[in-house]
Amino acid sequence: MDSTPSRSRVRRSLTPLAAGACAIALAGGCTGRGPAPAAAPAQQAAVSRAAGDLEDRYRSVIRDVLPSVVQIGAGDGLGSGIVYDDKGHIVTNAHVVGSEKTFDVSVATGEKVLKASLVSSYPEQDLAVVKLDDVPDGLRAAEFGDTDEVEVGQIVLAMGSPLGLSSSVTQGIVSAVGRTVSESSSGGGTGATLADMVQTSAAINPGNSGGALVNLDSEVIGIPTLAATDPQLGDSAAPGIGFAIPVSMVRTVADQIIESGKVTDSGRAALDITGRTVVDDDYRPAGVAIVSARKGGAAEEAGLRSGDIITRIGGTRVTTITSLSEALADDEPGQKVTVTYTRQGASKTAGVTLGEI
Repeated sequence: MDSTPSRSRVRRSLTPLAAGACAIALAGGCTGRGPAPAAAPAQQAAVSRAAGDLEDRYRSVIRDVLPSVVQIGAGDGLGSGIVYDDKGHIVTNAHVVGSEKTFDVSVATGEKVLKASLVSSYPEQDLAVVKLDDVPDGLRAAEFGDTDEVEVGQIVLAMGSPLGLSSSVTQGIVSAVGRTVSESSSGGGTGATLADMVQTSAAINPGNSGGALVNLDSEVIGIPTLAATDPQLGDSAAPGIGFAIPVSMVRTVADQIIESGKVTDSGRAALDITGRTVVDDDYRPAGVAIVSARKGGAAEEAGLRSGDIITRIGGTRVTTITSLSEALADDEPGQKVTVTYTRQGASKTAGVTLGEI
């Protein structure tokens, strides 16, 4: 059910370490004069203790968090979700719930399948909340962390139901933060442009969507949503490149849906237009034509109108609808930006005070 952004592929060659090959040991380097000296017993013991301590932390995190990660059956598809509170609210991806209104939810303990109903879906941020019809005793809500404390290099675990294998756990690190990625609108995706995503090397596969990306303090720091693909290989998955919606956005959307039944304040900037990608004489994407501008909206108030072709937002070039969304992803409602556009072949600029999605 996962929709995936396109990414270029870097080819890597891995060579097995054959017998007699030179390896770097903790106790010494590698030379051509013979084997490196064995590590001292005290060093070996320290390494063993460190490995054992890390393994114990993994086990502790899994015990703490996995009971809060569920499998969601939505029509013919499967995804994952996280128990958000003790009232039976579960947060997941909008593309997991799709157009369905009722769901089958399986908890990690393997008890009977529970029924749930949609509270609201917010495709613009690919998030949704469903609620269990009957809340079982002992339902455990996950603990959510702080986006500001997420750092590159942190060890993380991804928990969910990849390929329908419930209660699965994969391990990796935070590879990058602040990524802006766009989902495909095909294959069940929402077509959303998502900002401030957490990139991770933990394996993200179909069915992981809506699950939990967790730090070693047993805190959810994101919801795995996308796995990068390689279009040159028929959109095969690119190993080690996955993306999770940051916990700050998860909380913002989920809290509004639970309180109001919908998102009332998206925090996402908009031009208040509908548009379409246009191409140049060589059939290359060349901008976004305004099909309509909402009356009283940001674009209309700035003097933009139907037929204008947007080519830049500030210093960022705009060639497609996706690039327009990405150019606006880091801006805020109420912020003023310079929009460059063409009208009847002439290039113009306008100062636009951005609206809100």
